[in-house]
Amino acid sequence: MNYDILSTFIIASAALAIAPGPDVIYVLMQSIVNGKKYGMATAAGLVSGCLVHTSLLAFGVSAVIKESDLVFFLIKLFGALYLFYLAYRVFKSDAQLQLASVELPKNGFFKLFKQGFLMNVLNPKVAIFYLAFFPGFLFSDTLSTVVQFYVLGLIFMLVAFVIFSFIAVLSGAISKYITGHSSLGFVLKWLQVVVFIGIGLFILLSNK
Repeated sequence: MNYDILSTFIIASAALAIAPGPDVIYVLMQSIVNGKKYGMATAAGLVSGCLVHTSLLAFGVSAVIKESDLVFFLIKLFGALYLFYLAYRVFKSDAQLQLASVELPKNGFFKLFKQGFLMNVLNPKVAIFYLAFFPGFLFSDTLSTVVQFYVLGLIFMLVAFVIFSFIAVLSGAISKYITGHSSLGFVLKWLQVVVFIGIGLFILLSNK
């Protein structure tokens, strides 16, 4: 078992979870509108949806990459190129973080959990991202690929939930800080670009 790869995966997962994507903004706004525990319910729903994508990846891809080195290389190449594409999209995007223009209705605890879950499960971009991200971090020559994908999936879920919960608890302070520091958007934009490119290079250079 390669603990260096697992450590890198944890760091990469944390960097991705911190980056101000739609999930982070959604958790932040639900926390501001409905309260901290409701933001955590949203986070729990979003993270729970990851289990569905992990299962699809584990049972849909494992057998294929086990039998073919060429297919494994093509998946890695796709993953790296997709992450480079995401880096380019972020590079071309507006660096401003918009919070004041977002209006959300108040919702109950379970409804927010369900919304978060469905947002994740029904988003095809999440499935594509899993396919791009996970195969480059297989960490063992003895464990089955299915088990490894589930381990990676559970680690990703745990890291994301901890960070999303942290954002929910500190939502008020985070919102005030974003409002008062216009340059933060620029910093976070380039953080995303560096993270996507870095992970893409790691995947491209990883071994089976």
